[in-house]
Amino acid sequence: MTARILTSWDAPVARRLIAEDPVTNVFVGSRIDAGILNHGAPGVLWGWPATDPEALLHIGANLVPVVNDASALPAFVEAAGRRRNSQSIVGPSWFVLPFWRALGDRWGKSYSQVREVRARQPVLAIGDAPRIPADPRVRPITAAEFESYFAASVAMYTEEVGADPLAGGDTGYRSYCRWLVDQGRAFGIVEGGKVIFKSDIGAASGSAAQIQGVWLDPALRGRGLSEPAMAGVTEYVLADYPIACLYVNDFNTRAIRCYERVGYDQVGEFATVLF
Repeated sequence: MTARILTSWDAPVARRLIAEDPVTNVFVGSRIDAGILNHGAPGVLWGWPATDPEALLHIGANLVPVVNDASALPAFVEAAGRRRNSQSIVGPSWFVLPFWRALGDRWGKSYSQVREVRARQPVLAIGDAPRIPADPRVRPITAAEFESYFAASVAMYTEEVGADPLAGGDTGYRSYCRWLVDQGRAFGIVEGGKVIFKSDIGAASGSAAQIQGVWLDPALRGRGLSEPAMAGVTEYVLADYPIACLYVNDFNTRAIRCYERVGYDQVGEFATVLF
């Protein structure tokens, strides 16, 4: 069975598939909300099987599957194609890792040569109030604080991803960070005009919002500041969404302990392949 590119006519079935696991599928849900099913929108959304889709594959800056089993894997390998434009593959580890290997077997070094594979990334979620008091200094970042927030975002990205987001110029990443601030999705602690803690809502759809970009000034780490700060961000997110979620590298044990103390529980596991 083959896959096909979905259109706005397929929105009901696509949203039904997203709703089966709103935490795991929050990113693709957010892309549907942003209009990916409309002609001319950035990226495409494939559905498999073509006649009555049971699985989805987002193809854009990254490849992100919406799947319940591995049945769609061969069709999605063909849909991805030889010419890779995506910078990563992200999603449930049980699917992403064999999907990546199959892409390499089918299309060669365009997919098999990678910068890094993060095979185990716990997916954490919380639907109740944080278990610890929130830092009252956490609040939305304002436009006047953008430059300090942007500097913190660059530091976070470089540390987390292992690459400079400004290597090809700062226009794209700066615009994205500006959008986060303008949309009220950027939160932080600002002291003396400097952002010392930041976190963002990277994707939101339906009942879930995914937190990303968590960063604390390295000079302040180890002082017990992260947990109350994360509790503060979580309170803001839960004021608008029933579930706050995130995913984290398994080797970042300090961050995992922080999130668990705030009240996050593991609900799944992602893998990320970085090209």
